[in-house]
Amino acid sequence: MVPVSFTFPFCGDEFRLVPQDSGARALFWPRENALLVADLHLEKASFFAKHNQFLPPYDSRETLERVAEAVRLTGARRVYTLGDNFHDSDGSQRLEPHAAGMLAALTRATDWVWITGNHDPAMEARSGGTIAEELEVGGMILRHMAKPGETRPELSGHFHPRVQIKVRQRHIRRPCAVVSHFEGDQSGRMILPAFGALTGGMNAGDPAILKALQPASSVDALVPAGKRLARFPLYRDAA
Repeated sequence: MVPVSFTFPFCGDEFRLVPQDSGARALFWPRENALLVADLHLEKASFFAKHNQFLPPYDSRETLERVAEAVRLTGARRVYTLGDNFHDSDGSQRLEPHAAGMLAALTRATDWVWITGNHDPAMEARSGGTIAEELEVGGMILRHMAKPGETRPELSGHFHPRVQIKVRQRHIRRPCAVVSHFEGDQSGRMILPAFGALTGGMNAGDPAILKALQPASSVDALVPAGKRLARFPLYRDAA
């Protein structure tokens, strides 16, 4: 199961970052027995291949293997994907048989919900699951991109946040969750790291991320460091 050290409070509830070899990119919500992942970008390599830019072609297999492992580690019965599930709306048509079978098995084994994003607004659930533009679950808004000015608890993706940390004189970039708070610990919003195998990252302190999370009294990056969950301050309200 997920180490207790990666458990943290958010909006009056308990959440856990799921550590894997690729980093802690998935979020587990114990009360809902739900796994949340953002920005899978399935079939990104095949999209670029259509434009004569060739990348290793098995990114979907690797990403789905990571999802299956996270489901196994947490025992999640629900999966919510927070947008940009495919690199484009037609991506599900390009899945090769092995990856298509992996995805179909996952959507059969769990209550799977696709939240659409800017890359795949017209996607179809050809491999199972249901589709929504956004959703409210247990008082939490699930959407692809953080909505500036939102004051309700919110979980989103889109920005692929990463934080740079210094370890033994080396600078290392790691995917992270970005958490904002306002009016105390009962209200806030969270941006998940990108989960896909072929996803890059944006500096967690980038002005675009901080702007998307306003209003906020504080914004922090959360990233596993050894056996603990480290918190890096990104913004504090001067008032």
